[in-house]
Amino acid sequence: MATSSDIGSYNRPCGWCVKAVKWIPVLFLLCIIVWSYYAYVVQLCFMIVPNVFEKIIYLLGYHIAFVVFIWSYYQTVFTPVGVVPRKFKLPKVELEKLQQADNEESHRQIIEHFASSLPVTNRTVTGAIRYCEKCHQVKPDRAHHCSVCGQCVLKMDHHCPWVNNCVSFTNYKFFILFLGYALTYCIYIVITSVQYFVQFWKGDLEGMGRFHILFLFFVAAMFAVSLVSLFCYHCYLVVHNRSTLEAFRAPIFRTGVDKNGFSLGAYNNFQEVFGDNRACWFLPVFTSMGDGIVFPQRLVDEDTDQLLGGRQRWSEDESPTHSVRSPQRLIRDREPAPV
Repeated sequence: MATSSDIGSYNRPCGWCVKAVKWIPVLFLLCIIVWSYYAYVVQLCFMIVPNVFEKIIYLLGYHIAFVVFIWSYYQTVFTPVGVVPRKFKLPKVELEKLQQADNEESHRQIIEHFASSLPVTNRTVTGAIRYCEKCHQVKPDRAHHCSVCGQCVLKMDHHCPWVNNCVSFTNYKFFILFLGYALTYCIYIVITSVQYFVQFWKGDLEGMGRFHILFLFFVAAMFAVSLVSLFCYHCYLVVHNRSTLEAFRAPIFRTGVDKNGFSLGAYNNFQEVFGDNRACWFLPVFTSMGDGIVFPQRLVDEDTDQLLGGRQRWSEDESPTHSVRSPQRLIRDREPAPV
């Protein structure tokens, strides 16, 4: 998706060429989807399937899978990424001071002073506030700079060329549903076309339409195999409340590295992405909890917190007396800790 930070580059002749090239994977995928619709509906159901009742059942199930698949894909592609609020951007005066800083310690103090009122807990490997040199702003927790989008993205997971968009806080639920429904779509095609695929190999099918059935079966099976591992991996990430970037490099807090720092338990982690309205869990409508800036974290031991002078320590105790609160309450109760 185009962003305000790269509009200037698109004003150059080559900028629009780059923008067009980024849509090639999406157009390629759409061509495959359109062809699969023709091959299944026209060539298989209308031309080959002999039984009328079987045709109706096949077409009904196919179109249900097709609609939710296309709907979730559309939402993943065209949902704008979450942008970092202006309050995280360094004011002009502070930016000038930062540029004039003659050593790393001065640089660090300027950023820490500015970020003292911001709700940030993640740190760099050196323990400093995370700051984007390109956007000139403090990075909110779980936000990262995307070189393709040209901006910092809230809870960035990864940039996906197949959707020409960043998978992030605003469309992560749609991306998960897209993978799930794409897998369902492919499996449905494989299951309902396998008997006619066997007939093809036996030589019982005639006409050019039989080659559509052959390729339809192989393409659907190939995509299903590739999707199943990706879908299962992202289900694992949802259950553990991690992004792809956090899975490769665990987030760092004031107390150090903690790969489970944002994990609230499997059910609460699921709710953070899919929301608390069960009727909308599997619909491609936005129901994710929070604002993409402040994220609930594991419980803080208040006694230890006081002894450490405000530094946070995440409780490892999962007993009933230290049960995890709901994401809504954690977001409401949590206040920014002093830097």
